[in-house]
Amino acid sequence: MKFLLVITFLVTANILFSQDNSLGAFTHSADIGRPKNAGSSSYDSATKTYLLKGSGYNIWFNRDEFHYLYSKMKGNFVLTANFRIQGDSGNPHRKFGWMIRESEDAASVSINAVQHGDGLVVLQWRGERGANMRDPEDEIFFPTKKIFQVLQMERKGNMITMKVGDPGKPLQLVGSHELPLPEAVLAGLFICSHDENRIEEVKVWDVKIEKSKRK
Repeated sequence: MKFLLVITFLVTANILFSQDNSLGAFTHSADIGRPKNAGSSSYDSATKTYLLKGSGYNIWFNRDEFHYLYSKMKGNFVLTANFRIQGDSGNPHRKFGWMIRESEDAASVSINAVQHGDGLVVLQWRGERGANMRDPEDEIFFPTKKIFQVLQMERKGNMITMKVGDPGKPLQLVGSHELPLPEAVLAGLFICSHDENRIEEVKVWDVKIEKSKRK
């Protein structure tokens, strides 16, 4: 009888733990590049809202530091969500958005749909492991600075497209870039404080992950 009670307790505790630590539509939450301050991800199932907290010196040069909420995905997909950075202070280049990476390696090949705290919107990438990102060669900028609420990233084969917009309005094209990627990649949400001594927070909701067949 005592054995059954212990088993029941452990099973119940495990279920509660899993619920409390649910990552919603994603499977992994991790700090990439060992930032000085640890980040975290949480999901509120009642409101279907994510809260990401993260630090990191930058997502740039030959290595990155940031917090990542992600899953391994294959084939073609479209990632869309609403974002709101928390607080009005912080580094103007604090950044958040969608990211596709080959691996958790800080120097990994990656491509990022980025909204900066000062309104700068850019599609940026690292084409080879350990390579320096270049400005402006490895970036496509939106022509005006604005904090958009909706960010979208689409993969069709090796072609990655970024769009931005506001609720109820058509999305606007930022640009597309062809980047050789493996069939299986990591894809998800990110936040970087652009200040290793500071932690930033971003609220994300209405997350949509749509998958399609490769043509």
